[in-house]
Formats: sequence, structure tokens, C-alpha cells
Amino acid sequence: MSEDRKATVGRRDFLRKVGAGTLGAGATLATPLVGSAQADSETNDEKRKARYKETDHVKAFYRVNRYPAKGG
Repeated sequence: MSEDRKATVGRRDFLRKVGAGTLGAGATLATPLVGSAQADSETNDEKRKARYKETDHVKAFYRVNRYPAKGG
């Protein structure tokens, strides 16, 4: 029974180390991509302004996907 217990503990330790190694590798790769935190530069008025514009490519998307036309 002690042999089974040793094998189980060894397997668990192995999986823990593999998991920790994967996390460490991921953190190493992600570190250069992370920049310093910056505050939001938009004012409240800019955040609330309308951003949607019905351009030609948006109209084509609606037409191709058979969305009903606005106002008619």
C-alpha cells in the first residue's frame, strides 16, 4: 500500500510542477506585452457621444444579411 501511495504522490508532484512551469512560462512571455497603466483620457462628454455611423459598408452588411432598412 505504501508503494501505491508513493506513486500517487509522485504523480501529483509531477503534475503540480508541470502546471507551475506552464504558468511561469506564460508569465514570462506576457511580461513584455504589458505596459504601464494609463488613466482614461476621455471626458464624460466624449464617452457619451454617438459613435455609430451608418456608412456604406454598414449598409451593405445590413443588405447582405437581410436586416430591414431603417425608416422604411
